[in-house]
Amino acid sequence: MTMNAFITGVYDTAVGELPGSSCMSLHAQAAMGAIDDAGLRLSDIDGVLCAYSFTEPHLMLGSVFCEYLGIHPGTCFAIQAGGASACIMIMQAAALVASGQCNHVLVVTGDNRLTGLSRDGAVAALSEVGHPQFERPFGISVPASYALVAQRYMHEYGTTSEQLASIAVEHRRHAARHPKAHLRTPLSVADVLASKKIADPLHMLDCCLISDGGAALVVSSAAAHRDSPSKAVEILGAGQGHTHEHIINAPSLVDFGCKASSAAAFARAGVQAKDIDVAQIYDSFTITLAVELESIGFFQRGEAGVAAATGQLGLGGALPCNTHGGLLSYGHSGAAGGMFHAVEAVHQLRGHAQERQVADAHLAFVHGDGGILSAHCSLVLGA
Repeated sequence: MTMNAFITGVYDTAVGELPGSSCMSLHAQAAMGAIDDAGLRLSDIDGVLCAYSFTEPHLMLGSVFCEYLGIHPGTCFAIQAGGASACIMIMQAAALVASGQCNHVLVVTGDNRLTGLSRDGAVAALSEVGHPQFERPFGISVPASYALVAQRYMHEYGTTSEQLASIAVEHRRHAARHPKAHLRTPLSVADVLASKKIADPLHMLDCCLISDGGAALVVSSAAAHRDSPSKAVEILGAGQGHTHEHIINAPSLVDFGCKASSAAAFARAGVQAKDIDVAQIYDSFTITLAVELESIGFFQRGEAGVAAATGQLGLGGALPCNTHGGLLSYGHSGAAGGMFHAVEAVHQLRGHAQERQVADAHLAFVHGDGGILSAHCSLVLGA
């Protein structure tokens, strides 16, 4: 079963420190780039989906963006699901075109999180995820929550700090091949372990970046995509999984909603994890990727760290993963962080990834998670 929805255009802006950029300017740049890549005009867009912004926290970001561009689509709204927002918006866009409600849906993200937020503002944003009664009074933060997961996982399955560091090293190796990546300087396991502790056992280089940047794509119906000048990528399957919001209510610290979301996406696409040629999986921390790789079924329990240490996530490995460098090295701009993964998957399936191209890439898996491994959405894309 397919979803009769196709990604016809993609675009990602420059990433990193972009003085003078704004949430809306990055949205607009990404949107116009994706529309142009799809061979469309602004007037062809009849659906717009946006996410959220930390620097311009509008209640109705979708409406604000459409006003900014001067467009009046038949469908417009914003979705807030943290790092899962991009994948959930793509899933929603696919449903809109498959059901005949839209022909071309623009899915757009962007934020100037590096230059537009003060240090205090960034820390405050990281602290707002905790339960107001049972977590925040005790100093919870996003890194501390993921550190709890890391400690449990390392205790349960023997994963080591060196293995987690190998994930960061491989991501930097990928980023070095991407001309747009925020950080491209080579990294070693020793460098990761020598970086300061943020929340035991996580070091600074186990944590994602804070960047400016934007990314967008266009999802078109089966009938409408035929005139696209660029190679269309089909959305073969999608699924979501939700187990909790706050970490104190997580039913497990080793199993998360990615298990359900990926199972649904694989089933709808009629494929299995072993069929995937390239994976782009949310990597807010090194432990995030390790947990998800195993919960999704790409590796057995306790094997993701070993796989990273032995090069299995690299270009020549069993599962090339986050070939753009991921949130750890390519860049993380709020909801755009997850969209970078989707855009990279399309580049790979089109054969446009240049030095980082995975040979014979026909099936890609994209996954986003929001909160503390709270909201999950998985996509299977094919070309």
